[in-house]
Amino acid sequence: MKQRIVTGVIAGLVFITLLVLGGYWYAGLIVLLSIIGYREYMRMNGFTKYKLTSFVGLVALLLLSIPWEMFGDSITIHSSAVIWLAMFVLLFITVASKNTITIDQVSVILLGIVYIGLGFYYMIATRLPEHGLFWTIMVFVCIWASDSGAYFVGSKLGKHPLWPQISPNKSIEGAIGGIVIAMIAALGFAWYAPELLNLGTALLLGFVIAVVGQIGDLIQSAYKRVKGIKDTGTLLPGHGGVLDRMDSWLIVFPFIHWIGILPQ
Repeated sequence: MKQRIVTGVIAGLVFITLLVLGGYWYAGLIVLLSIIGYREYMRMNGFTKYKLTSFVGLVALLLLSIPWEMFGDSITIHSSAVIWLAMFVLLFITVASKNTITIDQVSVILLGIVYIGLGFYYMIATRLPEHGLFWTIMVFVCIWASDSGAYFVGSKLGKHPLWPQISPNKSIEGAIGGIVIAMIAALGFAWYAPELLNLGTALLLGFVIAVVGQIGDLIQSAYKRVKGIKDTGTLLPGHGGVLDRMDSWLIVFPFIHWIGILPQ
């Protein structure tokens, strides 16, 4: 427990410092985490050797996760083009290898590229606008509030399992508690900066972040259960790997951008 607390405090301080600094500091950290997360994903799926398919996936991941708009209008890379080209190259590899590398294998790699690459990209994209620090902190606080609320409410009041086949310790009461706490946290940001966030949007954001974040957590729990592993990696002693700690983040940040409820 002591190691878990020390690791969490140190990692949290480093993360928050680079988040506040923003710019290339924060973007560099997130891209680095995306690379580590990709390695965890590949290892979890049995891709232990550095093959051509792994390299293609890594290049595509970097093209997706790096915020090219930070470099001005001279570089324009569209995510849809990256995804299509990665698919094309990976499928060609299956043909060239005479199915030694199968379509099932490259499908898993393509899924990881999209899941991890776009997830981390939107963590950076949220930070880039003028009030990006406010929105990024708000999203993170709501995610953490949902996680903490679900844990403590579930520990005290949890009686009905949420999804025992996937995550036996989670309860319906805990999930509802996490949603309520996240909505309260979002209201705090509306109170702090009413010119940026009104009460209605705050409640909606808190609700969506909590629900989608909990789904993201369940997705990773289900995947680890299928693979028969406890943690995706060992980057953070006592906390597991990047994908363990950031499973909610990878789903929440793209989702709130795509449905258009995150003000800019």
